[in-house]
Amino acid sequence: MSERTHVGVIGTGIYLPEGRLTAKEIADKTDGTWTEEAVIDKLGIREIRVPGHDDGTQEMAVYAARDALDKTGVDPLDIDIILSIGEEWKEYPLTTTALYVQGKVGASNAWGIDLQNRCSTGVSALKIAKDMLLADDDIDTIMIVGGYRNGDFVDFTDKHMSMMYNLSAGGGAIILKKNLGKNELLGSHIVSDGTLARTAGVEIGGTANPITKDNLDRAYKSLRLMEPEKMKARLNEVSVDNWFTCIDRALKKSQLSRRDIDYLAILHIKRSGHQGMLKALNLDNNQTIYLENYGHLGQIDPILSLRLGLEQHKIKDGSVVCMIAAGIGYAWGASIIRWGEIHG
Repeated sequence: MSERTHVGVIGTGIYLPEGRLTAKEIADKTDGTWTEEAVIDKLGIREIRVPGHDDGTQEMAVYAARDALDKTGVDPLDIDIILSIGEEWKEYPLTTTALYVQGKVGASNAWGIDLQNRCSTGVSALKIAKDMLLADDDIDTIMIVGGYRNGDFVDFTDKHMSMMYNLSAGGGAIILKKNLGKNELLGSHIVSDGTLARTAGVEIGGTANPITKDNLDRAYKSLRLMEPEKMKARLNEVSVDNWFTCIDRALKKSQLSRRDIDYLAILHIKRSGHQGMLKALNLDNNQTIYLENYGHLGQIDPILSLRLGLEQHKIKDGSVVCMIAAGIGYAWGASIIRWGEIHG
């Protein structure tokens, strides 16, 4: 085991609601704009998860946190920090999810803070957590945790929103520990483009456009591409390059290259984009999991992919895992994990 200071992944937690929305049901909701076959073949969705009555964003984070604690055997009292990556759409606005999780799981020795970078928050939090662990002698164990159900806001009759028909629901957690001796979190890199900050978002419900009696029917289905043409043009110009910049820089920080990647933990995107990413990285379908049976759980996706990759034995001792994500606003990120024991 290496004596150098490092950060390792103890394990993950996942919560998935029981409810489902199938490709056919999604197609039906588009009023004929999309067929079931197109939803499956082009958008890459076979089904998404639908939250139940008790599946609030914060509550699903608690479920995932408990799953992580159960599966890893970590004592909640040993957690020093909780970093919430849960979404802002939650049970009660202006409440702090990290502190809610802290109270529910009994992590009374921890302190917590909510982070937010949309669907890139999980990867961003990995970098933040590692930097905190290495910088502060008083920090030994960090839990990253959150829930996601932004699909509540999707209007399936809005043709511009097809890129978000995959929005699903669930919770995820990942626990990191200093000098664990295995599953080393290596380099990360983040890129953002503030010119896209308000090209997508929930249009009604903030201070600029409050909910009123006149817009109430539209407010809760008002996740929109607010500047669709600008967003599409700019993403076509920069998105692929930014993603590969993150991947290559994260690999370089890890003293690795693209040929070293064994498994790609990628968020759910349309099928052609997923296959294009694999081709560009010279990977095959056995080196990733396409989340067509889960949909897009936002920032939870890479954690879910890591869990599934381990369960399906696609990730083994020595595997180099590249976790990548992107979030509206717009942000891109990549983090590298070398799974297994640290040698030398």
